[in-house]
Amino acid sequence: MGKFVITKRVNGEFQFNLKAGNGQTILTSEGYTTKAACLNGIESVKTNSQDDNRFDRRESSNGKPYFNLRASNGQIIGSSEMYESVAARENGVESVKKNAPDSLIEDQE
Repeated sequence: MGKFVITKRVNGEFQFNLKAGNGQTILTSEGYTTKAACLNGIESVKTNSQDDNRFDRRESSNGKPYFNLRASNGQIIGSSEMYESVAARENGVESVKKNAPDSLIEDQE
């Protein structure tokens, strides 16, 4: 089972990473000014990860596939790493869909 790990950035903002059962980070959030906002972001990922239309599949300027997960208002709530192939990106999307809904929260802040 995956988990959401909350940490604090050097600038004082909170962020979370969604990690798969193997410990690999599969989604990284934006920075949040409060822990409450960060926790709301996690709940948004749990909800929106179940709708394939919320995954914005992109390609970086150097040709690497990645994705953003968007909330219903269009705001990006999490971004993936850069992948080596479209197939690897799709595996990442599927991993978020599978892991996000039931993942526990680990607060390392």
